[in-house]
Amino acid sequence: MRWMSNMAEILDGKALSAVVKDEVRSEVIELEAKYGRKPCLCVIIVGENPASQVYVRNKVKAAAYTGMESRLIELPADVSEAALLERIAELNADDAVDGILVQLPLPKHIDEEKVIYAIAPEKDVDGFHPSNVSGLWLGKDCIVPCTPAGVMRLLDSTETEICGKTAVVVGRSNIVGKPVAKLLLDRNATVVIAHSRTADLASVTRQADILVAAVGRPGLITGEMLKPGAIVIDVGINRTAEGKLCGDVDFASCAEKASWITPVPGGVGPMTIAMLMKNTIRCFKARQ
Repeated sequence: MRWMSNMAEILDGKALSAVVKDEVRSEVIELEAKYGRKPCLCVIIVGENPASQVYVRNKVKAAAYTGMESRLIELPADVSEAALLERIAELNADDAVDGILVQLPLPKHIDEEKVIYAIAPEKDVDGFHPSNVSGLWLGKDCIVPCTPAGVMRLLDSTETEICGKTAVVVGRSNIVGKPVAKLLLDRNATVVIAHSRTADLASVTRQADILVAAVGRPGLITGEMLKPGAIVIDVGINRTAEGKLCGDVDFASCAEKASWITPVPGGVGPMTIAMLMKNTIRCFKARQ
């Protein structure tokens, strides 16, 4: 849709995630008919972090909606690292399990890297295992992390030609910033990675036809930092002093300048869970 000097179109992640989950639901029916069993996602949560519990509940709920099998393993906060690794080894060896996800963050006494490395790469639905990370950067067939995959699906829903566009990614995390930059590069965008320490950030972001904000700073990106007509994807999830959810983008001022913009909540978040369902299907198929 062409940009005009009015409010941006809303990129509704909630509506698009429903479409993706319906796609998965159809695939589950086909796969069960073909292979005699449904794909199975296993989610492990350690301790009682309230935010983690909400995320896990939403993941299990989404799996139930798609018709796939899901298992939830709840472990106490004081579980030993060895016991958690042993549990992962059992799931790696279980042929009925296609996808394994350990909800992060983990308690301080558990080495997150060790846990990520312990998950079999072919069951790593988060796409965090070094085999999948290297596969992404080397252009090999691999499992792509859910949030970056969700960002690309949102961009595709605008029917914008990514090839030749300038994309600025603000944020350099291994989970979002770096992989989303690589996915944009794979689609022939000219990609700039900026971050919280970029000198004169506004001069960089004003070059962006596509701006992805994933730095974890509430309201960092304002309307005056945008090129008119830019597509703005806000990955940030922050809480204000009043406890209200907000993104890295100042929505009000940016919506006046952008052509498309994601809200927080209701933008990238639902897409992350929908793409987790897609990744589980992918793992199932690859293992058959």
